[in-house]
Amino acid sequence: MKALTTKEKIQHFLISNAVPIIFILMSAVAIPLSGFSPTYLVQEMLIRLARNSFLVLSLIIPIVAGMGLNFGMVLGAMAGQIGLILVSDWAVVGMRGLLLAALIGTPISVALGYICGAVLNRAKGREMVTSYILGFFVNGIYQLTVLYAFGKLIPISNAELVLSRGYGIRNAINLAGMRHGLDYLIPLRVGNLNVPLGTYLTIALFCLFIVWFRRTKLGQDMRAIGQDMGVAGAAGIPVEKTRIIAIIISTVLACYGQIIFLQNIGTMNTYNSHDQAGMFAIAALLIGGATVSKATIPNVFVGVILFHLMFVVSPMAGKQLMGQAQIGEYFRVFVSYGIIAISLALHAWKRQKDRERARRSLRGEA
Repeated sequence: MKALTTKEKIQHFLISNAVPIIFILMSAVAIPLSGFSPTYLVQEMLIRLARNSFLVLSLIIPIVAGMGLNFGMVLGAMAGQIGLILVSDWAVVGMRGLLLAALIGTPISVALGYICGAVLNRAKGREMVTSYILGFFVNGIYQLTVLYAFGKLIPISNAELVLSRGYGIRNAINLAGMRHGLDYLIPLRVGNLNVPLGTYLTIALFCLFIVWFRRTKLGQDMRAIGQDMGVAGAAGIPVEKTRIIAIIISTVLACYGQIIFLQNIGTMNTYNSHDQAGMFAIAALLIGGATVSKATIPNVFVGVILFHLMFVVSPMAGKQLMGQAQIGEYFRVFVSYGIIAISLALHAWKRQKDRERARRSLRGEA
């Protein structure tokens, strides 16, 4: 292969990292306009990094297996919320409540992950759009369960959770008994900053799990399938079974990630909390420099910081520029959806450029 020139290397770097570069430049402009103090911004990033990182990390394994961005992670988020509803009814609080919610959500998320993986095996090459639509389908079942089954088929004894008609769960559930149950399990204060050390230790263990998992035989099989499904199948790797396992793992981890997210917030919107879990997690991962076919642990943390930094400063920056903080709120919605579209378009363009460069190199050698 012909060596790349300096100009081509710079061009390749800019294309590969276009989204993070854009967000770094935008942050450099928006932070001074917002007027927030450095201490406030650091505290917000510490909280948001702990709150969102686990959810974003759950996306990595399906990408390794060549299944793209798992929009179906919302299935796991719904399973986690069902666990939290039941635990709230049973009045189990603190870390015990979170662990019980995870225990309840695990078999539900395994079952949903298996169904999702089986469906995606019938839609090879179109996994992202299929998982996105599947999320809407399962959301309908979730809404039906929470709105009608809870209180009728599934007994709920806590009157504060049930609608006035006697069945169905209220729109908002107070998780005060479990709020920060993991975050401040190990209290740590550095100067004026509160550090959610318990959550960071959990995230660190998860990162170590991902590093270890990639080196296992199953992890190597997933990597081989992600590189070339046909070659992996010819080598004797059970392609469809391995892809299902990847989605199950991602769905279970998304269940745990949603529980971590909601214990940090302290309130659960019964019918909407899971809606944006997948969209925001995917947007954060892409902003960190990941693509449909490649994602790393650093991409997760860079993406969460850049994405949520813009979430914090954009309302005040919008108010300073336009006189209305609502402009910044609209910008959040634009970012979450627009960045996914931009990243997918850049990915397709980059693949085309790589193919053209490879053809030119081959012609040069000939």
